[in-house]
Amino acid sequence: MIFPKPYADFVQRLRVAYGFVLLAAFATLSKPTMEALWIGLPVSLLGLAIRAWAAGHLEKNRQLTTSGPYAWVRNPLYVGTLLAALGVVIASRSIALTVVFAIAFLLVYLPVIELEEQHLRSLFPDYGVYADRVYRLVPLRRWPARSKAFSWAVYRRNKEHKAALGFVVALAWLVIRLPR
Repeated sequence: MIFPKPYADFVQRLRVAYGFVLLAAFATLSKPTMEALWIGLPVSLLGLAIRAWAAGHLEKNRQLTTSGPYAWVRNPLYVGTLLAALGVVIASRSIALTVVFAIAFLLVYLPVIELEEQHLRSLFPDYGVYADRVYRLVPLRRWPARSKAFSWAVYRRNKEHKAALGFVVALAWLVIRLPR
């Protein structure tokens, strides 16, 4: 583990509170332009699509998910979140916001990912084999097992619509902040 467990436990408990700090930073530091919106929007939509694809495969704590995007990366929800945030940061045109989001990913989300992977190792005996084959965040090798189909029922059970709703609110804020 790269991060000490006490630190990872601490930031996991503060993850939601830190989300409000990110929201406040976004609300105050955004300086969007129409051009920046058109550049950032596809990046965010790609991130949301990856999150949706992952949510339609993820059977949390029930089985080791290796289908869909999980065949390519162990943490596609975080990859999707990172891309969605990157698109919003691009659209916001704020170096300060870029730094805040980068720090959040490095110091909050990476330790949380490590904790979640420890949990999965304890739940699923095959997780170690899967982790040896599939990278955490970069899709360089594919899991060879057969893939199951995307499920809208699983997507809904994972409440992934909340990520899309959050993005719509962020997009609306950026549009409101556009110079007239």
